[in-house]
Parts: sequence; C-alpha cells; structure tokens
Amino acid sequence: MVPLLDQKLLAEVGMPLRFYDVLLELAAAPEHKLRMTDLADRVVLSRTRVSRLVDDMATAGLLAREQNPQDGRSAYAALTDAGLRRHREAAPIYLAGIEEHFAQRLDDSELRAFASTLQRVLSPPPTTGG
Repeated sequence: MVPLLDQKLLAEVGMPLRFYDVLLELAAAPEHKLRMTDLADRVVLSRTRVSRLVDDMATAGLLAREQNPQDGRSAYAALTDAGLRRHREAAPIYLAGIEEHFAQRLDDSELRAFASTLQRVLSPPPTTGG
C-alpha cells in the first residue's frame, strides 16, 4: 500500500509520501512545529534521516528550521504557509488512497476492531504501583 500511496501523491501533487508524513505531523502539532527529535519519533525515522528530509523540505519552501530559544543545541521543524497549503492540497488524495487500498477492503465490524486495536496500541501503558 505504501508504494501505491507514494505513486499517487507524486502523480497528483508532485509530493512523495515521506514529505506528506512530515507535513501531516506538523499540521497537527501545536503552533505547527515540533522539535526535530519529536518529529523523528512521529515519522519513525532516524534523527539523521529526518534532518536531511527537513533540509530538502526547507529548500522546497514547505517548512523552516528554527533554533530552540531555550536550548541552542536543538532545533524545531516549523510548517510554513506554503507547507500548510501543500498539506491541504495533498490530504484528500492521501485519504482517498487509504480508503481505496485499505478501508474499502474491510467491513464495518473489521474497521471497528482495527480501530479498537490501534487505540490500545496508542494508549499509554498502564502504570504499576510498587
């Protein structure tokens, strides 16, 4: 499914899926920015790889790298207005691809079970007293 979504986004909006993943995370983040380490965790890439990706996206005008004022050693990736526009342009294509290649193949009960399973995985683990 990932290669199909990547091809669809490239063909229709000229954006690879890895760019969309970063734009999606930044669009949902407070103030449309994340520390580079947090972004790497969310898009499941190494810090080195996400740093290169951010550089490529900054060159394309989709985001900017900002220094952290509290910690001069870390930086933020911040969504630009152009990046937010590109995210909004690509979102319907991405969502249609998810529907076409994934959700459409499951019935309502399977989708509910899948959503429930994902919710458990995304929930914080229970704490043990001790």
